[in-house]
Amino acid sequence: MQIPKDAIEVKGYFTWMGNDGIARTCVKSGIDITLEIAQENSKVVNELICEKKFPMLIDSRGIKSMSYEARHHFSVRGRDTKTCAFAILIGSTLSRVLGNFYLGINKPAVPTKLFDNEEEATQWLKQFLN
Repeated sequence: MQIPKDAIEVKGYFTWMGNDGIARTCVKSGIDITLEIAQENSKVVNELICEKKFPMLIDSRGIKSMSYEARHHFSVRGRDTKTCAFAILIGSTLSRVLGNFYLGINKPAVPTKLFDNEEEATQWLKQFLN
């Protein structure tokens, strides 16, 4: 994923709104995502200037680990969010197995799907544009 110069950088992520109306966030390589880091990025996402909900493409290929609390936070159950769908880019078969396990346990409140191809993920998210 190409990170633009105007992306917002926080401790664990780069986040920006694409010209296509799809928000993007890219995990920094080798990072352990804690609840604090997850909450910081969610705050950035919710501050993106948009009048309506939007889909989000998440590049998780560089992640080292994610705490249980961060996974629960990202399920968007019981909290306000501007996102209406998540496409998560993964980098390996093991990531797919772990990702599907996470999705089964945490059951995100918005449609969520794993991808290993950015173009396919973007195409899937377009159906959620308002």
